[in-house]
Order: sequence, then structure tokens, then C-alpha cells
Amino acid sequence: MEGWDGTRDGRPTDLTRRRWRRFGRSGAKLIWGGEAVAVRPDGRANPRQLLLCDAHVVDFASLRQELFQTHARHFDTTDDLCVGLQLTHSGRYAVPLHHGRRAPRIAYRHPVLDRRTDVDSDEPVLSDDELKQLIDDFIHAAGLAAQAGFQWVDIKHCHGYLGHELLSGFDRTGLFGGSFENRTRFLRSIVQGIRSEHPELEIGVRVSVFDFVPFCSGPDGVGVPEVSGPYRWAFGGDGTGQGIDLTEPAAFLQMLTELDIELVCTTCGSPYYNPHIQRPAFFPPSDGYLPPEDPLVGVDRQIRVTGELKQQFPRLLVVGSGYSYLQDWLPAVAEAVVERNLADCVGLGRMVLSYPELPADVLAGNALQRKKICRTFSDCTTGPRNGLVSGCFPLDDFYRRHDDAAVLAEIKARFRKQ
Repeated sequence: MEGWDGTRDGRPTDLTRRRWRRFGRSGAKLIWGGEAVAVRPDGRANPRQLLLCDAHVVDFASLRQELFQTHARHFDTTDDLCVGLQLTHSGRYAVPLHHGRRAPRIAYRHPVLDRRTDVDSDEPVLSDDELKQLIDDFIHAAGLAAQAGFQWVDIKHCHGYLGHELLSGFDRTGLFGGSFENRTRFLRSIVQGIRSEHPELEIGVRVSVFDFVPFCSGPDGVGVPEVSGPYRWAFGGDGTGQGIDLTEPAAFLQMLTELDIELVCTTCGSPYYNPHIQRPAFFPPSDGYLPPEDPLVGVDRQIRVTGELKQQFPRLLVVGSGYSYLQDWLPAVAEAVVERNLADCVGLGRMVLSYPELPADVLAGNALQRKKICRTFSDCTTGPRNGLVSGCFPLDDFYRRHDDAAVLAEIKARFRKQ
């Protein structure tokens, strides 16, 4: 996930630490990054996102330590706890400045997303030399993560951020565009650098294994494709804009095995331009649209695609995502997915904000605490996108009493009147 409650210079706050302690008491043994962390200031997706730099290593070490201490208090041991840190650059979705204005860094010109992300006609595309510098920044950040005690790092390649955008850079020229080999050079170079300089670190990759055309709100508020006809800018797409071709995603996973990377988390699309396929929900965020399909279709789509890839690459440790809409049925479906070898693990994102103890309750055979189950209200997105802090305002009493809760209620009321 992505936090919106760090300090202005990218350090964790008390709110961040509370969230990480809740990760620790969840009962989950694999913590995938905790949240996305920018590798340099211009890569932050919001002015309150965490930033890993030399000056912040002690803060990240203590954040990790709080998670471990909490886990030890609830589950006696941390010998089987595996915690990584997700490293990212937000690319065209960068909002690094204190006044909250976008400052996009783009991998290539996109006929739809340039307009949606306020990219000026004279906005320069990241050059090959700039990407080489960014590769060094990722490698350096990985070393800082190791200093802070993290066992592995995730090189984020999903949700429209820079790593993912490079995968669809079919029209980009130079070393990092065009061919599959060039479009994956960014990841390969980062991995090679980490292996050389920080061999103690393991590496994982969260990747959008398919993508659709951007959607927007139609006349009735329901999502509609923003463009019709052929659509060539979707990694894992079939060229139609709403179909899937796993040829290149399979080649990507094959590349991971050749790089001796065992850990991969599958997701799809982007929360910015087609959230209904990426995180199915009945209630859209304030800047979103009503789902154009039953959200169960989106859940099923991700399960099926992940299962197909898992069958092709049985040696990979595959974490599936996009399950929160299943709500009370999530544990049963997760068990069936793992039992049928459609994934090795099921990842929880939004659900952990409202109900961090769900894994522990399920594994202990306890009844679910139904009042804590995420109902996909999307307030955890609406709030931050309007400058508020991260958290589950409807179901977490802490955030229900937070000052931002009243502000969020006013924002939602205003959008309902529009």
C-alpha cells in the first residue's frame, strides 16, 4: 500500500508507526513492504509518502523494530517473520512538492494519460542517462534498507508507476524502450546492482501482469473506456484495451526465475485510471466511478490470471492480491486458491487497515470479527486524495474519532451533491 501520513521530509510519524505495529499483530508472516517507499524526493506519490535516504535509516530501522516487537508480544517468536521494503519511483504520478501539485516524470508520451496527469506538451521524457541515475538510486536505497534490517526489497513494477510504465514503453526509443529486452532493462540493471553490492538482500517484484484502457465516469457515473478502438499501451493487454495476453507477462516471470528471484506479487492495472480491475469495490473513491461490472468479476479475473501464471512457473512463490471485496468470504476463497495451487499466498491490503487481526483469527480458528471486515467503502482512498491521512475511517475507532473524519464526511457530502 501507499502511506499518506509521513512527515514532509519523508520520515514515519506516530500514525505510520501505529499502522506498522498493527501489521506486526496481524499474524501474517510475510510483510510485503508495509507500504511503498520512494527512493528519492522527486519519486514521492504524495507529499507525505515515506522517503528512504541516508538521513532516514535510523527511522526505518526503528519502524521495523516496532513491527517485530509487536509481533513477538502477540506470537512469541519472530524467527519465522519475513519483512521486506517496497522501493518505488512514482513516475507520472509523482506529487513530491509541499504544495501538493503534480510533478510528473514520464517514461514516454501517452495519448490519454498525459492529459490526465497534467503533462505539459514540452514536458521532457526521462532520458536514458536519467534512468541510469535512477537505477543507482534504487541500488543505494536497497543498501539503506539492508542497513535498517530489512531482509528483502521489492522493486515495484505496478499500478502505472515508473517501473510499470517502462514495461509498456513500446514507443520509447533508446536503451529502455521498444523491445521486451529494452523495456525490462531497468529492472534487470537494478537487480544486478543489488546482487553485486548487497548480496545479503533477497529481491521481490510486485507487477501488474495485465492492464486495460483508462476508464472515466460516464453520464450516469458508471465507468466507461476513455478511448475506443485499438489500444497498444497496456503491458499484458491484447491490443483491444479490455483483453488480456499473458505472453509478455509470462516472459517477465521467466526473466525473474533467470535472475534467481523467487518472490512475486501479482496485481493489475492502476488505481488511477482503471481501479475497478485493480481493487474491485462497490463504493468508488471521490475521484472515481461506479464499477462497470460486478466487482466479483474483477476478483475472479485476478484469481484466474494469477493461477494461470502460477501453473506456468511452479517454482515461483506467488502472492495473489485483489481479495478484499470478498469480505466475509475472503478466508474461504483464499484457502481454496492455495489448496488448488492457484497461488502460494493471498495478500491483504485494505483489509489490514480495518481488521489487522484477520490472519491471526483465521489461523487460530476464531470467528471473524464482522464489524472490522473491510466493506470497500474506499474512504482509505478518498481521504488521502483530498489531503487527509491514511486509515479506515468507517471501521477503525481511532480514525473515526480523528479530526480528519469530519472533513472527510464534508468532502463526501459535497461529491454526492454534484
